[in-house]
Amino acid sequence: MSSFNEIIQSDKPVLVDFFATWCGPCQMLGPILTEVKTNLGERISIIKIDVDKNQAVAAQYQVRGVPTMILFQKGKPLWRQSGVLSKEDLIKVILEKCN
Repeated sequence: MSSFNEIIQSDKPVLVDFFATWCGPCQMLGPILTEVKTNLGERISIIKIDVDKNQAVAAQYQVRGVPTMILFQKGKPLWRQSGVLSKEDLIKVILEKCN
């Protein structure tokens, strides 16, 4: 299995969803991310990081609240947002930041 740092080094954009199982807004975001992946297909990778099980990674990126999404490409954070976005807004951000 690849490490987190290996995954975000990808040439392909990687959207990381920092979440917690007890978080209501995180549960709302799950189906939205599924739709985004369906729409964008192989153009993006989406991974979910449980902040309770991966506290070191959450601390490394100063995740203070959940859900927090960070968009990486080639290891660089291109965009970051706390809270829930609509599928349309999230796709728009990804396409703008990664072109």
